[in-house]
Amino acid sequence: MRLYLDPGHGGSDPGATGNGLYEKNINLDIALRIRNILTNEYNNVQVRMSRTTDATVSLNQRTNDANTWNADYFLSVHCNSFNGSARGYEDYIHSSLSDGSQTAQYRNQVHSEVTKVNQLRNRGKKKANFHVLRESAMPAILTENGFIDNPSDAALMRSASWRQTVARGHVNGLAKAFNLTKKPGSGSIYRVVAGSFKSRDNAEQRVDMLQSKGINAFVDLVTISGQQWYRVQAGAFTNRSNAEEQLTKVKNAGVTDAYIVHESR
Repeated sequence: MRLYLDPGHGGSDPGATGNGLYEKNINLDIALRIRNILTNEYNNVQVRMSRTTDATVSLNQRTNDANTWNADYFLSVHCNSFNGSARGYEDYIHSSLSDGSQTAQYRNQVHSEVTKVNQLRNRGKKKANFHVLRESAMPAILTENGFIDNPSDAALMRSASWRQTVARGHVNGLAKAFNLTKKPGSGSIYRVVAGSFKSRDNAEQRVDMLQSKGINAFVDLVTISGQQWYRVQAGAFTNRSNAEEQLTKVKNAGVTDAYIVHESR
């Protein structure tokens, strides 16, 4: 599957703004996470991005690039804004398409998986005459991942673990839509755990601390002996020595109780 991944706006076009955030930055962060999950975890996936940095790219450049590359699917990642009180997630396909079209069927899968995990109000499946939906030669979707000018939605956007979760939701939808298969592992995976908490707020604080020291981390909800915990994950590796190297970095950052969880696959 050849995915053209489009983080909306960028460079001189910041997109929507609100609560100290710029849409272009949120879009890019989520899109990069989508790319990384797909290329690291799935077979036979190629991802081309309209931008991988804070670059100015015109709408024509985006769709022309996707069409020339002969992508199978066009995914444009955005955030919304309105009047400060609107909230939630919605996605769009082109207004000319029927609900029974292939594009609509793909969208149904993405919509279902994203709304399972994104903690946002579900504003529904919509249609519009947006350039990237109209001018792309392949099935296309545009997702609006919350309202940046709404304080509650913006608070989620600030969280690296939330952006990771939203990216994972998009990937889960793509995997179902295109019947993607997981890459075979070495038989084991080693997860670096940087704390487990009963409170999500405490877990988010740990993530923020690690992020401030250059260590990517996110919150994963796990059930242990029937109890739900918010576990901070700071990496997952198929090679134990790589996991141990990451564990040392996490401990040097001040998380002395970090450890490795070994899982067989």
